[in-house]
Amino acid sequence: MIKIFYGDNRVKAKQEITNILGTNYEIIEGTDIEPNLMPSIFLGQSLFNSKRKILIRDLSANKAAYEKLPEFLNTPHDVIILESKPDKRSATYKTLKNQIEIKEFVLPPDRNLNLVYDIYKVAKHDGKKAIKMLEKIKNQEEPMMFFGLLVSQAFKDYANKQGPKEKKALKELSRLDVKLKSSKLPSWLLIESFLLELSSL
Repeated sequence: MIKIFYGDNRVKAKQEITNILGTNYEIIEGTDIEPNLMPSIFLGQSLFNSKRKILIRDLSANKAAYEKLPEFLNTPHDVIILESKPDKRSATYKTLKNQIEIKEFVLPPDRNLNLVYDIYKVAKHDGKKAIKMLEKIKNQEEPMMFFGLLVSQAFKDYANKQGPKEKKALKELSRLDVKLKSSKLPSWLLIESFLLELSSL
């Protein structure tokens, strides 16, 4: 069995990998595979088990080895190949798609995306109001994801207007990044503190 998983929802992909392979499997970096080692990976047996469970990461980044993959579709082992984004135009992909399962794992759309951007805009003038807006979506968001969206909005602002306020916002976000990774304080508390400071920059 060979399956190819790809997409930006790595959490869901890894859950599916665990469902199929369990928790005890070999991990091989696709970029490190020499083409002449493909037979030993896909057809070779281990000392302890005739049927191996293997996860290969980013095999398509290794063109020479990836092009040989169709030769090993009869593998007796359970093999999952985890890709970032395979090239659907390649001859190898076109050969594989009709013979094995290729599954994409997509992140669900963030229904609060526009509201996150609105929170940032409001915080530039009224930090307390921005925090009240944040309260409405806090339970549906993950703080580090929310922080990432704040950063992207700050960079957009800086690209449009490279003023002192926009520069200071980026510096403060850089400091917030360090605090989020090192402080024992709750992440949301640190983010709220930044939103309050933003209006006074």
